[in-house]
Amino acid sequence: MNSYLSLENLGITFDTDNGPLNVLNDVSLRINQGEFISLIGHSGCGKSTVLNIVAGLLNATQGGVLLENKEVDEPGPDRAVVFQNHSLLPWLSVYDNVRLAVDRVFAKSKSKQQCHEWTLHNLELVHMSHALGRRPSEISGGMKQRVGIARALSMEPKVLLMDEPFGALDSLTRTHMQDSLMEIQQDLNNTVIMITHDVDEAVLLSDRIVMMSNGPAATIGEVLAIKLERPRHRLELAAAPAYNHYRAEVLRFLHERHAQPDVPHSRSKPVSAPRLKLATI
Repeated sequence: MNSYLSLENLGITFDTDNGPLNVLNDVSLRINQGEFISLIGHSGCGKSTVLNIVAGLLNATQGGVLLENKEVDEPGPDRAVVFQNHSLLPWLSVYDNVRLAVDRVFAKSKSKQQCHEWTLHNLELVHMSHALGRRPSEISGGMKQRVGIARALSMEPKVLLMDEPFGALDSLTRTHMQDSLMEIQQDLNNTVIMITHDVDEAVLLSDRIVMMSNGPAATIGEVLAIKLERPRHRLELAAAPAYNHYRAEVLRFLHERHAQPDVPHSRSKPVSAPRLKLATI
């Protein structure tokens, strides 16, 4: 059966002064439309490399990525990336940062009025309608990330790629952003791949957590299906046995990989209940 997004035997090797370095090896994953996937693992396990290959920013040395049965080999508006650094243009207002992406993608298919309304709609989704005229230097870190998410969503991507989008935020802002992301994803049914180091964040947000083995030659160690009903409410889940079970499974995997980094980890074990390209906006 065909999947919406398919990572097929991904591998990538970089040339270094000490010879070839195999960063990823045989990474395969099939993702359904509307699914929320988190990638987690120790630093250097290739999470960002996987994300960059899906984004089309890197080409795999082996294997490839298929999105709706079409090969991904370059950046495109069907895959939007939200980085930990918000990457907003400092001389543009909140509105203009999002409008720039809208015009880039929809200039030929939407009128100026439609582009205006679509820009406002996406800023409203992330609760930033009150700050349209402010510049990035005039808003908080959490607000900047909201604008970055609005900009990504405004492109109507088939896949939303997020590289530790809340990693630089304080804990309270982070929880608000997580709740907002859950609401948006539920409303829009986006397909999301998110990198995180936060176990609770991964369990709260994900349909599946992909746990990566240590690098080099990193691969998928285990995939944990999170069978918690949506919508999810963090206070209710905090004491839920199922939530804590999933949390413990991820912590176990990470602890084992830290304690015995060179021990192979079977990816089939069941788990219970080359060149960087320039991205276009």
